[in-house]
Amino acid sequence: MTFTGFPVEAIEFFEGLEADNTKAYWSDNKSAYEEIVRAPMEALLVDVSGSRAGEDAGKIFRPYRDVRFSKDKTPYKTNIAGTFATGGYVSLDADGFRVGTGYYMMAKDQLASFREAIDDERGPELEKLIEKLRSKDLEVTAHDTLKTAPRGYPKDHPRIELLRMKGCIAWRTWEIGAWLDTPEPVTRVRDFLKTAKPLVTWLDTNVGPSELEGGWGS
Repeated sequence: MTFTGFPVEAIEFFEGLEADNTKAYWSDNKSAYEEIVRAPMEALLVDVSGSRAGEDAGKIFRPYRDVRFSKDKTPYKTNIAGTFATGGYVSLDADGFRVGTGYYMMAKDQLASFREAIDDERGPELEKLIEKLRSKDLEVTAHDTLKTAPRGYPKDHPRIELLRMKGCIAWRTWEIGAWLDTPEPVTRVRDFLKTAKPLVTWLDTNVGPSELEGGWGS
């Protein structure tokens, strides 16, 4: 299985789904989804992870939304997303192609380690890493941040923005274009993951997996 690109019809599928997010649209276009959306994503995961066909190259998320606790009852996600077995996240929708890596949602023990590292001599090292990544057009952010300083830390801490983060992730987004219908996404994803690797290494070294039952990475 070799990735050759996402055809323009994949983008048209998501544009149609955004306009008509119904079971009827999904049923009428499910075979197209499998062929022009899911199959290329599976091939992308294999190529980026360096796996042979049949090996676990990663995971593609279900296309169905969990609407149990949401006011938005539309049944389907308007993107396809997956994770690489070797680390990292990728997503495609009608607006762009995105790739990310890092610690998306930290457990309590991970947050404690993260903030402790930011507060001591390891904090400036992280600041420099983030500054370097941002200079290379990568976004470094968190899925959620505190409105004020975490308990036990002063509001005027020199690295207060980092202390308020509840995760730490690097991202890159590209606009939709003809390049998607070529093997180029594989190169872009690999280059991104290589560039962002120092951040992941810092997190692995100074935070690591959670030791709490059910915690991230436990």
